[in-house]
Amino acid sequence: MAAIYDVRDNIVPDVLTYSLLFFGLFSNMVLSLISNNIKFILASIISMVITYIITYMLWKLNMWGGGDVKLFTAIATVIPSGLNINFLNIYPELSVYPFSFSVVINSVLVSFPFLVIFVTHLLFKKRIFDNNVDFLVNLLNVESLKFIKNATLNKLILIKDLEEGMIVNDYYFNNEYIIELLSEIDGNLVIYKTNNNNKDFKYYFKSQSAGGITNKEMWQLKIMNAQNIISDKISIKVAFPFTPAILFGLMIAIFYGDVMMLFTKNLFLVI
Repeated sequence: MAAIYDVRDNIVPDVLTYSLLFFGLFSNMVLSLISNNIKFILASIISMVITYIITYMLWKLNMWGGGDVKLFTAIATVIPSGLNINFLNIYPELSVYPFSFSVVINSVLVSFPFLVIFVTHLLFKKRIFDNNVDFLVNLLNVESLKFIKNATLNKLILIKDLEEGMIVNDYYFNNEYIIELLSEIDGNLVIYKTNNNNKDFKYYFKSQSAGGITNKEMWQLKIMNAQNIISDKISIKVAFPFTPAILFGLMIAIFYGDVMMLFTKNLFLVI
């Protein structure tokens, strides 16, 4: 359900992730009570806390959005350790680190094919090649890759259409009043000074992480636009739906195990 919502609406409803998280705590508590063994609920809580801390740190490094942090944490709460399902003859390759980390690693690795498909879809949807036939010949040089990134993963929208969670690209300005207005909000937008090469503008602001702008920042930008402090349009990043990759990463972790461990094992067997 989360994957469907992410592809369709570019957001995973909190009700899904929180329901999964509470289900994990409840089910592992029941297992502990039935077996008279505290290890189930204890492992669930430890896995939840560790996974949240690690994925939150990676969120701060712009690897994914806040919704993905909550989803990884919920999965870690439900399945704190790898599973061997005897009656299905499933014996996945387990790792030395928590099961949730295997899900994270698997998700990142399988996300690359999803990203290629996503970008290719946007290239043809926007008919990028129609006026750039020669571009196909030099597809893999640095300038072409930059062009693909800017043409597909960024888009210009009206500020009145901004929504919470959107990731704002560099917005250049000179008006220092903008600094004062945005500094009053402890949000996701960060203000920087431009380098010496940019003689037209002194400053720029942008989203500092994949979490995107907060609700307060969204309304502040809209009010600033209504007062003609900033222009009508702003560049944002096109959201890449990461939840399908998490779904496949989870399924691979359950049925086959940790991809990195499988790769390492096969590499040593070959050597």
